Amino acid sequence: MRRLCLALLCVVAISGFAASARAGGIAFVVNSNGASISVIDMATKKEVRRIPSLREPHHLILSPDGKSLLVGDTAGNQIMFIDPNTGEVQKRLPVADPYQLQFSPDAKFLVVNGLARNQVDVYDAASMKLLKRFPVVATPSHLAYSPDSSTVFVSLQDSDRLAAFDLRMMTEKWTVPVGKTPAGVLWLNGRVLVADMGTDYVAVVDPADGKVVDRIVTGKGVHQLFLSPDRKVLWVNNRAGGTTVSVDPATLKVIRSYAIPGGPDDIDFAPGGKLWITRRWAESVAVLDPVTGTFETIAVGRSPHGLYLNAHAPSPVVVSSR
Repeated sequence: MRRLCLALLCVVAISGFAASARAGGIAFVVNSNGASISVIDMATKKEVRRIPSLREPHHLILSPDGKSLLVGDTAGNQIMFIDPNTGEVQKRLPVADPYQLQFSPDAKFLVVNGLARNQVDVYDAASMKLLKRFPVVATPSHLAYSPDSSTVFVSLQDSDRLAAFDLRMMTEKWTVPVGKTPAGVLWLNGRVLVADMGTDYVAVVDPADGKVVDRIVTGKGVHQLFLSPDRKVLWVNNRAGGTTVSVDPATLKVIRSYAIPGGPDDIDFAPGGKLWITRRWAESVAVLDPVTGTFETIAVGRSPHGLYLNAHAPSPVVVSSR
């Protein structure tokens, strides 16, 4: 009996060690000027490999079923489908100028902003059939949906405007000025927030008509907006000012500002509350502890932009790409 117990304890210990060795998660960082995606072991915070793209990838999004990570390669006119658990390239799909891309909340649509071609494309998410192409003026950048998926809002950087498109009727609802060089867009509490990169504020917009009803001053070069997973904190990256700012989403009042030099761009959230932030001009990712205000850095490729954290994946291994 004693030998059996010892044997069982040994099996449990070995199994526990194996699970521990594989835990940690995998992070993907898109290197826009490096034509690659860095694969990072979240446990060791080390880059383990790079997945080559064609020319100029920027943003990425997880598929509704969680089985694929879609990476838009703008100049390559291609979307890469990557296994979010292994980093294996599943397939490559020709798509015109996929700069920013997002699935609708109901998972019916995939909207793709063609930044260079001045077009907003609406695809059927299941079949990737192009349903509608909206020509715009000019430079469609970021996007956000209404919670019911009926409307998509797109920032138009070079015309200082925000556009709204009805996805049920496939028509343009309105296009209105919202500030200088609008970039990030986010739906929050019945309003649309727009990061005006040419200013120091976030515009608060009425989704019915596009009227700016308020402004949140956060810092120079407001670029992107992210709501924490628990919806208790709104995070704003001021790329030109080199700061990341926390905002109360209920009151829209600034809570705290963190110095993140090197052009903070996109954010994703790790378990335990730390923020991973791409530093567009510093070839690295900052891992910020919002409690202490300190951060460590992870070296990646040139002009890191979009990123995605899969904390539930095993530690990454070297796999073949195709």
